[in-house]
Amino acid sequence: MLEKALKGNGTYWAWMFLLLGIMGVGGICYIVQYNYGLGATGMSRDVTWGIYISQFTFLVGVAAGGLMLVLPYYLHHYKDFGRITILGEFMAIAAVIMCLLFIMADLGQPLRALNVVFHPTPNSMLFYDMIVLNGYLFLNVICGWAVLHAEYKGVKYSNWVKPLIYLSIPWAISIHTVTAYLYCGLPGRHFWLTAVLAPRFLASAFAAGPALLLIIALVMKQTTKFDVGRVAQNKLVTIIGYAAIVNFFLLGCEVFVGYYSNIPGHMHTLDYLYFGLADHHTGEVFNNLVPFMRASVVMGLAGIALLFYSRKVQSDAQLAVACVLIFTSFWIDKGLGLVLGGFVPTPLEHITEYYPTAVELGITAGIWATGGFILTILYKVAISVKLENEKTA
Repeated sequence: MLEKALKGNGTYWAWMFLLLGIMGVGGICYIVQYNYGLGATGMSRDVTWGIYISQFTFLVGVAAGGLMLVLPYYLHHYKDFGRITILGEFMAIAAVIMCLLFIMADLGQPLRALNVVFHPTPNSMLFYDMIVLNGYLFLNVICGWAVLHAEYKGVKYSNWVKPLIYLSIPWAISIHTVTAYLYCGLPGRHFWLTAVLAPRFLASAFAAGPALLLIIALVMKQTTKFDVGRVAQNKLVTIIGYAAIVNFFLLGCEVFVGYYSNIPGHMHTLDYLYFGLADHHTGEVFNNLVPFMRASVVMGLAGIALLFYSRKVQSDAQLAVACVLIFTSFWIDKGLGLVLGGFVPTPLEHITEYYPTAVELGITAGIWATGGFILTILYKVAISVKLENEKTA
């Protein structure tokens, strides 16, 4: 089936070569970092996780978001998701691969990843993160490809696939839960030390993942003959909207606990993210993330309102804008604010702001382009198979 990815029009090949070009730039930047070391990044003694881990955290949610398609279709037999479920599984494959690449970039030396295998530490959440990420990638590759290959042959997928599909449902929850435990298991960072972090991660995942999928589906609707269907589209709107509302509710809970209870560890980080924070040693005000975090809240709330309105008027253009707003809002919240904000202030009450270097940005762009390249190939194969089957049906 992979040969179907070798067929496409000029726009398709222009997109693929663009992604390859960005991947090439990212590869060059990675060589610079590999030779120079992590000193080429903006990370420091006080900020030990930067844009690599923040992107990893966000993309774990994108991968877990595929659950919102797999669970209704396979467990509750919601047949209206029949055309789109495979897209959710393939999106999870690309997202998990990007997660693993960001981890490799953050390690500096790739061979360090083998320490988790050769020297396992079951009391470390990183050990379990390795298991759930690679396990989820394996499950989606096997299940997604087996189901698509069966459809390509015009037969029902084998019975051995169904237990793996059922296993992937709780596994999807586990990947983001374990990721949340990586943060809330660190008692020295008060902003992450909250029991609602895992539920908040899952809520944002169930909004951001389907939002990205719906954006791609709307683009394919305009550029190809592939249409996921109005019923499935409206159901995704419901899932995205309510998951986004739950995420903002949990954010409000964090704000209440921090300010009403006057807990300095929570208040200082929230101040830094949304209002700016003064260093009590020097009096200097630090606020480099304030514009982003305020924009995240505005875009998220506006996206939710526009999301439900677009369904009422049945406007694909407004729906696309709403999904872009929600996806961008959660990318800022988890891809910038959550990780970077957690390091401010330090346990010694100092403020060290983080600014990614050109090398980091180049590697980040290269990894995103790699994910887009993989996703494009998988979607090209999946859509070609489905459209051919519909012609012969």
